[in-house]
Amino acid sequence: MRLTAVIIENFRAYHSSVRIPITNLTAFIGRNDIGKSTILEALDIFFEGGTVKMESSDSCVHSASKEVKIGCVFDDLPEDLILDATAETTLGDEFLLNEDGDLEIYKVFDCTKKSVSYQVFAKANHPTAPGYDGLLLLKLIDLKKRFRDLVDQTDIDKRVNAQLRKAIWSSCSREDLRLQPILIQLDKEDAKQIWEQINTHLPIYALFQSDRASKDGDSEVQDPMKIAMKQAVAKVQSQIDEIRRLVELEVTDVAKRTLEKLAEMNPDLATSLTPHLTTEPKWEAFGLTLKGDDDIPINKRGSGIRRLIMLNFFRAEVERKAQANSKQSVIYAIEEPETSQHPNNQQMLIKALLDLSAKPNYQIIITTHVPALAGMIPIESLRYIERVDNQLKIQNGTTSSNSDMFKKVANTLGIQPSPHHPKVIFCVEGIHDVHFWNAISKQINQQHPELPDLSTDTRVAMVAVGGGNLKYWIDYDYLKNFDIPEVHIYDRDVSSLYQPHCATVNSRSNGSWATLTTKRTIENYLHPDAIYEVLNIRITFRDSDDVPLLVAQNFEQPAIWATLDSKAKKKRANMQKHPLNKAVVQKMSYARLQVADPDNDIINWLIKIASYL
Repeated sequence: MRLTAVIIENFRAYHSSVRIPITNLTAFIGRNDIGKSTILEALDIFFEGGTVKMESSDSCVHSASKEVKIGCVFDDLPEDLILDATAETTLGDEFLLNEDGDLEIYKVFDCTKKSVSYQVFAKANHPTAPGYDGLLLLKLIDLKKRFRDLVDQTDIDKRVNAQLRKAIWSSCSREDLRLQPILIQLDKEDAKQIWEQINTHLPIYALFQSDRASKDGDSEVQDPMKIAMKQAVAKVQSQIDEIRRLVELEVTDVAKRTLEKLAEMNPDLATSLTPHLTTEPKWEAFGLTLKGDDDIPINKRGSGIRRLIMLNFFRAEVERKAQANSKQSVIYAIEEPETSQHPNNQQMLIKALLDLSAKPNYQIIITTHVPALAGMIPIESLRYIERVDNQLKIQNGTTSSNSDMFKKVANTLGIQPSPHHPKVIFCVEGIHDVHFWNAISKQINQQHPELPDLSTDTRVAMVAVGGGNLKYWIDYDYLKNFDIPEVHIYDRDVSSLYQPHCATVNSRSNGSWATLTTKRTIENYLHPDAIYEVLNIRITFRDSDDVPLLVAQNFEQPAIWATLDSKAKKKRANMQKHPLNKAVVQKMSYARLQVADPDNDIINWLIKIASYL
């Protein structure tokens, strides 16, 4: 399941209900104490991550109500739910999806009590017609009565609530069911069973707070170390058993000799005593610390290194839990990842998070105050928080139609023109293209040193615009004194979207230039042998073929692939873009590029970029 939105109402500073879109990477920007951390903590409460608990004082102080609502919307839903050994159903069959076909769940907290309790609801487009409403909250005996009153059917198992509901709803047209968006309580009758099943599919949510301690004795470090210790002990259990046997023999021998001497003094007492081990040895009870260079414990290292190590222990423990619980997705929420980090480490960390967010089943949510990091984040991932008329307002980078949001971000972060401004901006569609161009330009640079290695050449600023990017808006709207040419290269498969944009760029008077790929997408410039070496599949393709889709198809059984709809196929294709552009491209030698790109498109585009340097 993938989180697509969070809804907060009456929680701390959020008085009125606010709905916040969430993408694979979401970055919250705003002044201190404006409500960024509140969003991350609201999600931790919803997912019961264990870092934050709802308290009676968490209801908004400007509201008379003590009821707090935290809602989450999900797509990429489980295909079916197993209620028990005989009952299988789907969220669609139970009319538990909202009007967009997504799952929208609310937890409603009663903050009138010291010990806060909550109820769970689904906001769904649900039947409201008399007789066909409220079926999820009926006991079996009442559900059977509805069935007898409304349905003329006998070929179902009347012991199974899910089958009875489906038969009742199927006996009426969708129009007559009067579907309306309503709240359905999920902690009663069969609805409770359904919620229990939904709960097993929810993402694991892990919050790493900015004020978290960073010592190697902290539980985030010790927990995975203890797990590792148990695993290590398990691997040598046979040797441990032998040691235990030898120790027991030695101790028993000492005890026997002691009893023999005792028998010389008091035979009656000696015969009533026998040696026994009273406790088993605790082999995992090792004191453990982490040491780095020159045997220096991390407690003695700088705060930035300690925090970086802690962050990755945190990631390792979350992924261990995900594997243990067989959950399909993980959401990392990280407050101010830049804290205590050198600028180089800040950029390294953001690149790593961008890369992680491009992988299937991972989502990243961060807050940041650093301009350089904000400039690396795609525009559609930005959320700007401000206070307007004493209400918190969140602007979404995906829907903002003008540069107002980006001017506010620039002011908030204190962005200033850089004295080392690049000579050309290279705009590509997304993070996958960035990976491709970094790797392929490095290979070409080894044969043609006059052409830039985009992974290291600071004269070229490569940005993933995806329809726009913060850095783009800052350099060409807010900071209008800069007049830097741009090079845009976009995939031909979306020519209807990007051709007009290319024409606009080419009409500028500052030398900017734009083009579409000659082949369908950038992945069409990969060599089949490179794909085989990494993914172990053999495919052939033409310039017009959808390469990620062909790769995805090769990983599925033909019978299963035939049953997938276009949305499911596209999702699987998108999942293959990461290995293609991250790993396969690393196998693209110069010789292979010459075969895959006989017209030298890639080299000619690098020549164009080099002309600006």
